[in-house]
Amino acid sequence: MSEASSPVLLELVRDPRVNAARRVVHETDALTLAHLVELAEIPAPPFGEERRARRVLELLRDAGLEDACIDGAGNVIGRTCADGGGDAAPFVLSAHLDTVFPADIETRVRQSGGRLVGPGVSDNARGLAALVAVARVLRGSGIRPRRPLVFAATVGEEGIGNLRGVRHLFEDGAAAGGASGFISLDGTGRRQVVNRALGARRLRVVVRGPGGHSWVDWGLPNAIHALGGAVAAVTALRLPRAPRTVLTVARIGGGTSVNVIPAEAWIELDVRSESPALLADTERSVRRCLEDAVRAAVQGPRERPDHGLDLCIEVIGERPAGETAPTQSLVRAAQDATRLLGETPELVSSSTDANVPMALGIPAIALGAGGSSGNTHTPSVWYTNDGGPEGIERVLLTVLQAVGLGDS
Repeated sequence: MSEASSPVLLELVRDPRVNAARRVVHETDALTLAHLVELAEIPAPPFGEERRARRVLELLRDAGLEDACIDGAGNVIGRTCADGGGDAAPFVLSAHLDTVFPADIETRVRQSGGRLVGPGVSDNARGLAALVAVARVLRGSGIRPRRPLVFAATVGEEGIGNLRGVRHLFEDGAAAGGASGFISLDGTGRRQVVNRALGARRLRVVVRGPGGHSWVDWGLPNAIHALGGAVAAVTALRLPRAPRTVLTVARIGGGTSVNVIPAEAWIELDVRSESPALLADTERSVRRCLEDAVRAAVQGPRERPDHGLDLCIEVIGERPAGETAPTQSLVRAAQDATRLLGETPELVSSSTDANVPMALGIPAIALGAGGSSGNTHTPSVWYTNDGGPEGIERVLLTVLQAVGLGDS
């Protein structure tokens, strides 16, 4: 292990309670893995996180958070007692409950060549298991933080959940109100520190027309033809490389039969950028492409005023961009903890629950929870526990630098 690079971290790692907590991380690693598998096997599709939330609630209570509960949005919330007084601004450690997968997918986790394979094992069963582990080791080592520490398992991080869980946390009177800082445990790894929030706009585009018989009514406007032209146009847009901006057409559907001119078709697309201005510019370009494609699709051999196409564009997700400066103490704490454990920290951007507090000006980062993974957001996603305990150690040491140690 490397030497601690900050006086705060150096003092922490000399404290017997902190050393005890670090040992407990390793001693209870088998339990953490068991929780990972158990939670991954509980379906948690967007807007269907209830079963997993109830189990996380039980685990946090077992870890000693006696006041743990489920809030009005469906988030699981628990708190540790603080030695510095209950009125101090809380610090929030979170992990999201939901996955990208539908409710009917097979969630059984299997072993394959030293890997755990199954939907959501890394994103975000690993983060949830680490959240529970941190609560457990704090109690097991007798640590009471100086300021209140809130544990939150959030709903709505994936897909069209639109960060509804973490947004609720920061509403007036909610658990994270007035928070001094925020860490999201999302995915795996022990080197990267997410301090830049990718902004995102997610659109559902629906085109509706007269429809008809593929032979008798040939020449009437075709909703799928219109969207096909739109997809070709938006994917041909030249996107900036710096700041990085990306566009993905992610879902498409429409029509009723192979011999019917479709009366309706739809796509869903995702635009992301590190720059709020470029995000807005790209969205405007996308909307122009859509309008032009629909206009072109009605200029066919049977163009008539009553045989047009209607275009409807709905924003189904919006994630604010933001940044926690590299010089901010929370970012430095995560970097110091990373170096202490023998890794070189890397500051990166991503889209996580931390987007919301970053946009509010609250110091916020996202950290992986140790281990390695691949095939993210596919049913064959895998997790290996290489460096798993060290990833949780990094989280623990970062949190303790932020909240401080109480006297008891």
